[in-house]
Amino acid sequence: MPEGDVVRRTARRLHAALAGRELVGCDLRWPDLATADLSGRCVLEVASAGKHLLTRLTAGEGGEPLTLHSHLRMEGSWYVERTGSDGRGRRSDAGVRAVLVTDTWTAVGHRLGMLDLVPTAAEGTLVGHLGPDVLGPGWDAAEAERRLLADPVRPVGEALLDQRVLAGVGTFYMAEACFLTGLSPWTPVGDVPAPGRLVALVHRLLHANAERTEQVTTGDLRRGRRTFVHARSGLPCLRCGTAVRVALIGPPAKERTAFSCPRCQSGPTPTDDGRPQAPLGARPRRRAPVRAADGSAKR
Repeated sequence: MPEGDVVRRTARRLHAALAGRELVGCDLRWPDLATADLSGRCVLEVASAGKHLLTRLTAGEGGEPLTLHSHLRMEGSWYVERTGSDGRGRRSDAGVRAVLVTDTWTAVGHRLGMLDLVPTAAEGTLVGHLGPDVLGPGWDAAEAERRLLADPVRPVGEALLDQRVLAGVGTFYMAEACFLTGLSPWTPVGDVPAPGRLVALVHRLLHANAERTEQVTTGDLRRGRRTFVHARSGLPCLRCGTAVRVALIGPPAKERTAFSCPRCQSGPTPTDDGRPQAPLGARPRRRAPVRAADGSAKR
């Protein structure tokens, strides 16, 4: 799932293309919004709030300012193309959920996880539950730390992923921040020795990557060496060489993946059978068929 830095870059790209321009066409391919037409409205700005995108529009004739809210979830994306281009076939793709057209640029929302249209004054109904935005102008480290410590028995990795605690953090920054502080993601929040430093580290990591196209926490831009543990299950930890582990974290039905080094990170470890784990995305090895005494393959 795209994290706060990716969403912020997306907002900036959309803002540069759409802000100050009038929509001359609009196609919202979403059940509740199929009849909505935003043509004639001017785009005021496109902003991010954690992992949420907010496209703010002027009032229509006799109406009020509106906000088109979108969330990328796991597979979503927005891309910009010059108006009138063929879009390389993507505009007709079944995954398209929104098309916003100006006289110069067209923004296409693809496989979006959420799409809402609300009065701008009612944005709080969609994003008001969020904790401090790690990349937002009103970042409040003290409030983020207070929310983090609200449930002392909660695993710290689970708490960092909760957008009500601090907005914009996903599995990438959770895993890397826990590694860099030497904590297992399953460590109870109440046992974190310096929660303020952890919050500051998360803030620093996201800001360091806000202008990059590749997320890096090691300082090494070479492929395969950009992260310490994230997406490195079965591969050696870049610090000690121990095989990195991956396990689920979070309440049932809301589990997320957590990568960690059992040697570099102290604290509780996930319960598993300890078997070697293949690198993320690796194809399972096909087992040779078991042969019967007569040489035939057993099923």
